[in-house]
Amino acid sequence: MHILFNGLTMVLELAAICAVAWAGFTAPLIFAAGTALIALGVGAALEIARLKYEFPFYFDRTPGRSIIFIVAVGVIESVTKAILAGVVGLLTFLGTDQERLKLVAIIFAVSLFLGVQVVRFLMDRLKARPLRWGYFRLAAPLGLVFSAGLTFIPAPGITELATRATFDLPAKPTMEQASEFLFLLKQSFDDIVVRMLSWVFDPSLAQAIGAVVSVNMLSGFVLALYAVLIAEGIRTLERREP
Repeated sequence: MHILFNGLTMVLELAAICAVAWAGFTAPLIFAAGTALIALGVGAALEIARLKYEFPFYFDRTPGRSIIFIVAVGVIESVTKAILAGVVGLLTFLGTDQERLKLVAIIFAVSLFLGVQVVRFLMDRLKARPLRWGYFRLAAPLGLVFSAGLTFIPAPGITELATRATFDLPAKPTMEQASEFLFLLKQSFDDIVVRMLSWVFDPSLAQAIGAVVSVNMLSGFVLALYAVLIAEGIRTLERREP
């Protein structure tokens, strides 16, 4: 019975990961809006809880009436992160090149899978709380994984990018066209950074540094958000195991 239950949780975990990536690929606008709302709902409580613990660390006094300040700061931080999550989610999956978007969705799903495994490992070995630990600590490593994965997508040269901006991009581009161009612009900028770093460092090291400083690192927060939610869901199911 225990083996069957573990198999079921693994299937549900993979299904949830694929569902998130599929939602981003097929409905980027809904995905972005949903991500922003989830980030706001989850983040507000966590940000306020974190600030309550941090207040005595910074100030030699109890929170007292400062709880109003703590709540206000927590809400502002969660709203800011929610907007960022929505924008990043939209730019990640919105575009016109379907083949490129499919590859991005696959890289996103693989990164999300790794994130869920890290959270589950820490849950089992260190009794980590998925939401608390993952929300604040998982964004950077997952952003790095995702950014490194996107380095395999060819970047357009400056000439090609200028040609697209001049001849292919209309005066009033759609959201899909604008997002596609922004993605290509990011890839081109990252490629320039890697080329410049290659003047000083070994090409493989330059590629690694380029992935760290890439704007694609911002996607790590979106990945971390869904990774902790999936891990928390699996944790809840395991606690109810018959």
